[in-house]
Amino acid sequence: MRFTTFLKDDRARLGVIDGDQVIDLNAAQPQVPDSLRAALAAGVDLAAAAKAAIASDAPRQPLASLKLAPLVPEPGKIICLGLNYFDHAKEGGREKPEYPWFFFRGATSLVAHGAPGILPKVSGKFDYEAEMALVIGKRVPRHVSQDDAPGYVFGYTCFNDMSVRDYQKRTPQWTIGKNFDGTGGFGPALVTADELPPAATGLRIQGRLNGEVMQDANTTDMIWGVAETISLLSDVLTLEPGDVIVMGTPAGVGQARMPPVWMKAGDTYEVEIERIGTLVNTIVAEA
Repeated sequence: MRFTTFLKDDRARLGVIDGDQVIDLNAAQPQVPDSLRAALAAGVDLAAAAKAAIASDAPRQPLASLKLAPLVPEPGKIICLGLNYFDHAKEGGREKPEYPWFFFRGATSLVAHGAPGILPKVSGKFDYEAEMALVIGKRVPRHVSQDDAPGYVFGYTCFNDMSVRDYQKRTPQWTIGKNFDGTGGFGPALVTADELPPAATGLRIQGRLNGEVMQDANTTDMIWGVAETISLLSDVLTLEPGDVIVMGTPAGVGQARMPPVWMKAGDTYEVEIERIGTLVNTIVAEA
């Protein structure tokens, strides 16, 4: 099953994708809240509701005609991993970290598929990072085992962890360079975990700048996979429905190239993940 979040009268609505059409899930199944996070928190059987909506004569709108929102517009937590591909750690001059390099993003940093990524006034060192993200479907118990951890994932999507590199390096913590407004591309479709390989392994992930392949890897190449990441996080905190985990980027980022490649106004970056979809954001200068 595939879901998206779109805007109707400037309000985010949860939709189920049927081919190239979208059904407003709340309109078709009124018991379903109109946000993904709220629906998951309420324990709604979204698969059953989506199947019923698709089987009904509910109105449909072309996906291409909709203005999308970030898949989870207001997640409780956005937890990101740095240096989570062997090749990316190596190109940054580092060996495998002993523990994942976790950092947080805020909701105001998120942008939808088709929305612009914002090149900040204060920096020209604006980088791309093709990543896979997951959305937690139900509350994860503390100290969950790696065997059980993937069962708490509702679905997977694409993410572009656009990074302001000079600000990222101003402090030992990466947070400031990862939270500029309009720098976290998120979408367009959330594919439920049952439609993908266990823990979304074995999927090709590719990033393209103006059509040129800059990053090309496989989710199998992650240092910490989905299961281990969720298990490690559960040792520390409670993961809740609608929380987002962004799983890190492979080699090929702009700052590691000679000379460095920085995104500029007018550029387009695409993140494509096998069996999940393609996220596209065009870069515009901050007004």
